[in-house]
Order: sequence, then C-alpha cells, then structure tokens
Amino acid sequence: MSDSPVKDHPNEKSQVQTHTEDVFSENAVDPVYQAKAHILNDAIQEIGMGRYQWGLFIVTGFGWLADNLWPIVTGLILSPVVNEFNFNGPFLKLGQNIGLLVGAAFWGIGSDIWGRKISFNITLFITGVFALAAGGSPNFVALTAFAAVWSIGVGGNLPVDSAIFLEFVPASHQYLLTVLSIWWAFGQLFGSLIAWPLIGNSKFSCQIATPPNCPRSANQGWRYFLFVMGGLMMVLWAIRFFVFKLYESPKYLMGRGRDEQAVEVVHKVAKYNNRTSTLAVEDLKAVGSYGVVREGTLDTSARGIIKRQLANFDGNHVKPLFATRKLAYSTTLLIVLWALIGLAFPLYNAFVTFYLATRGATFGDGSVYITYRNQVILSVIGVPGALIAGYLVELPLLGRRGTLSISTLLTGTFILASTTSRTSNALLGWNCAYSFTSNVMYGVLYAITPELFPTKDRGTGNALAAIANRVFGIMAPIIALYADLTSSVPIFIAGAIFLVAGFISLLLPFESRGRASM
Repeated sequence: MSDSPVKDHPNEKSQVQTHTEDVFSENAVDPVYQAKAHILNDAIQEIGMGRYQWGLFIVTGFGWLADNLWPIVTGLILSPVVNEFNFNGPFLKLGQNIGLLVGAAFWGIGSDIWGRKISFNITLFITGVFALAAGGSPNFVALTAFAAVWSIGVGGNLPVDSAIFLEFVPASHQYLLTVLSIWWAFGQLFGSLIAWPLIGNSKFSCQIATPPNCPRSANQGWRYFLFVMGGLMMVLWAIRFFVFKLYESPKYLMGRGRDEQAVEVVHKVAKYNNRTSTLAVEDLKAVGSYGVVREGTLDTSARGIIKRQLANFDGNHVKPLFATRKLAYSTTLLIVLWALIGLAFPLYNAFVTFYLATRGATFGDGSVYITYRNQVILSVIGVPGALIAGYLVELPLLGRRGTLSISTLLTGTFILASTTSRTSNALLGWNCAYSFTSNVMYGVLYAITPELFPTKDRGTGNALAAIANRVFGIMAPIIALYADLTSSVPIFIAGAIFLVAGFISLLLPFESRGRASM
C-alpha cells in the first residue's frame, strides 16, 4: 500500500487520478478497460456533482434501505409468526440468508452481462412482489419460501447500486458512498416504526404468553406489516422506473465496446446538470498514453464478460492479494472480520425482538406493544451512527482502524452487558448503546474494506469478503436452531464474536486515513 498522503492539487485532473484509481474495478485486469475507465472518471469529474448525481443518491439509497430493512423484517415478524405457525423460528432466517447469498452473487455478475439498468430496475420489484405474496402465507413453509425469494431481490441491491453510484459520482464526492449508509439506518427505523402500531397492537397480534392459541384471525398484524413493506418496495420501484430516468452506466457500455453510447450518456448527464462535457469518442480510442498499444484486446461479448468475471477468482487474481506477508496478513484479517461480523450481526439482530419480548415477560411488562416500542427507540438511536462514523475516521488519533476497533469492541460489550439487566429500562438502555455503536462499526467497515485491497485486485478482494459475510450469515440461524432463544445463549455468542472482531481490527497492518490507494 502506498504511504504517501493524499494532498490537494491545483490541477483537477491530477487530483482525480489520485483519488479514483480503479475505484470500482471488477474488470480492471483488462488494460483497455482500465485506461478507458480513467478517461470516463475524468469526464464525470469535469461534469461535477449535480442534479443527476443527487437523484442517484436518493434512488440508490433505496437499495441501502432495503438491504437493512428486510433482515429486520424477519426479526420483527418472528415472534407472532412462531406463535401462529408453531415452528422453529430460525428456519425463517435460514431461508432468507440463503436468498441473500444467491442474490448477491447473481445480480452482481448479472449487472455486467445485461447491464446495470435492468438489474437496478428489477431487484426492488422482485422484493415487493414476493413480500406481498408472503403476507398471505398459509403456513411457515410458504412464508420461508417467499422470504428466500424476496431476499434474492434484496441481495442484489448493494452490489448493483454501489456500482451505479460510483460510476456516475465525481471523484470529489466519492465520500458520499459512506454517507449512503444513512439510508441503511433509515431502513431499520422505518421498519420498526411501521411494526409498532401493527404487530405491536394487541388487536392485531397474539400475546407472547399464548402461542398455543393463536389463530390467524387474531394474529393479522405481521401480515399487514408485510403488505405495507411490500407496498413500500413497489412504490420505491415505481420511483426508480417511472420517475427517475436512469442512464445505462458509461463504464458498462464502454466495457461492451459501445464507446459512442458511453460518450452519449456522459453528455446526457452533463446536460441534465446544466453543464457541458468535452469528452469525445476519439478520447476513448486514443488510449496510448495509458500504456495500451492497441484497441480490440477486450472481448465485449456476453461470454467474454462472464469469462472475465469468473477469472477474478482464479489464482492470478487471488494470489496478488497475498503477494507479500504484510498484504496477506491484511487480506486475511479483512475476510475474517467480514465473516465474524456476518455471523454475529444477524445472530443478534434476527432474534433480539424475540429476546426482548421474553425478557420483558420476565420483568412483567412483556406486551407486544412495549416490545415494538423499544425496537423503534433502538432504531432512532442508530441513525446518527453512520454520520458520526464519517467524522471519527478522519481523526488523527483514531482513523479507520481505531474507530472500527473501538466501535466493534463497544458493540460486543454492550450486548454482553445487556444480559445483566434486571429491569426493562436497563435492558433498553444497553441495547440503545449497542444500536449506536454497531451503526458506527458498519459505516467504517464499508469504507475501510476497499481501501485496504490493492487497486487492480480490489474487486476480487471485495467479493471474497462479501462471500465470507453471506456464508457465515447462513450459519447464524443454524446456531440458533441449537440454542434456546428465550435464554441469553445467542446473545452471549454474538457479543463474544464482536469482541473477537474488535481485537482483530487492531491487528490490521495498514491505516488508510489520508493515504492514496496503491
């Protein structure tokens, strides 16, 4: 990794290349693509941050919102669903996590085959349609199946949306990718706010104390909730599809050999922003200054794209992530961190509502209303975490590594401390602290990961981290199947894993604050 700090430069083009060298680089292994990507980055910087990019900030934010909302949804409906169908609750989360894994892999590669635009416009639609269908589920098998399918849509949001946003945003505003995490926090908040009056209303939900006698007619709250959440996804999809006109990504078009269309999109974005662009087709063809001898080395067929995507995982692109002892150490720790947090976060979040309800019952105030009121409070506390993370990572004494370690350690500590609660208010207080620090943790994790991978192999590194995260996420409900959800066992496991992850964060050999990517 380069140890030279990033400095402001009076030449804007030089500054662009310092900050944006292969920011989103799944295809960076091809020299023609890499050279042309630099030219397009400079063209987008020339246009600047305008109305189109701010519109993208909103519509891609819908993807962040969905990414956090739907794992929360299954946690929010878990208690009333178990009461009605009388089944082992973790199976619902298992089905969902399998769908998330499939969605992340399918849509990520798919967006490079048939384009960003199609993937972007269909993921929320799939989520909404199958969520609405899930509201009418006759049994837990049908509900789990619908959850798995809607999760295939959810799983595609972050891979596709992050690509679209980064391929249109100018270098001077790439920090907004971190700020997009605020939508992630809003997803949890919105879900909790809607669940409170629906599932939390005793008129619509069975009480936790009466699971053997919980007919559908007395337990409609979770169904209403799914109808509202599914309807929300359809509204957000309609905004994407009918209101905001998404242009196909210039980098995708260029990668398919459609240079003229790529240039045309850049000029359309410039016009939308009331700006002009000097980019010409000839600029993309004249790539000799980037060390490319001739054009035509890039296979632009669908088969060629699939081959390049699969090639990201061969030895030639995995080995560079472990090229030196220090780099191998860093790569291994990052993958381990994503795996551990991928296990601990869903293990806790998926069952915290059920745990809060049973603890509340012990304290004598275990009504569904109190349970979901508390969930709303937790969600509100978590919202500022993403914004504060953006400030903390720039502090000299903390940086990315220190902020990640401290927030992760505090997250685990607060989870473990919550098991000592003897009053409902004490339990709520500990969980509020957890909600805040966990949002800080995730905000930093999403920022530090791509910074600590070498540029040309960053796509492969990100993919390995994401796969580890989803695979271990599948393990969370499997662990819960062998644990008593009314006990503190899942809480202890999740807290301990966060503590381990916090100490591992301190061992990261590179600090990326104020430094350029390699």
